[in-house]
Amino acid sequence: MRHNETRNVTLLSRLVNRIILFIYRWKGWRIEGALPKHIKKYVIAGAPHTSNWDFVFFSGATKHEQVQPNFMGKHTLFQGMMKNFMLDMGGISVDRTKRADTVEQMRREFEKREELALVIAVEGTRTSDGKWKSGFYNIAKAAGVPIVPAYADNEKMIIGFGEPLFPSGNYGEDLLKLAEWFRSKLPDCERFKVLEKQARDLIAGRNDI
Repeated sequence: MRHNETRNVTLLSRLVNRIILFIYRWKGWRIEGALPKHIKKYVIAGAPHTSNWDFVFFSGATKHEQVQPNFMGKHTLFQGMMKNFMLDMGGISVDRTKRADTVEQMRREFEKREELALVIAVEGTRTSDGKWKSGFYNIAKAAGVPIVPAYADNEKMIIGFGEPLFPSGNYGEDLLKLAEWFRSKLPDCERFKVLEKQARDLIAGRNDI
């Protein structure tokens, strides 16, 4: 992904990126599937989120695919000496104090960029029971970009990417398609069983979005 600024990339970010790629390769992770080459803007829906190492391995996989991953961060992290580092690492400042919501801020970010691969941990936190937050879907729908599902198999050390899914506007039905793909990759993952139930409950009208 291209950086929007013409300044030199910080030495720290170059070092950290090299370390991430080194760890990814050293641990022996491999990729199943691929990120889309013909689409320049999309949301990567990553799950399950069970470790702080998830970001390192997902980031390593995207860099291996020659894609600069982007992520959302609190605007307070983009201040002082940290600002350029955060931007170079793919960070996108999100101001949660303003009336403009996160979805609208990210819609504008997608609109002004030529390329953007936004990685979102769709469960929200590592302590999730497996239910997904709808923010990733609302961002993709508002921006008019597809969702690329991505999973991490820590036992087999695989990062897998699925086919892009364009939001239809029916969250429950689209969530079920994603859930079925994730379950086909890790059928015994309890979190993905919860995800599938969440999708079916939405379709049946038993859940709020």
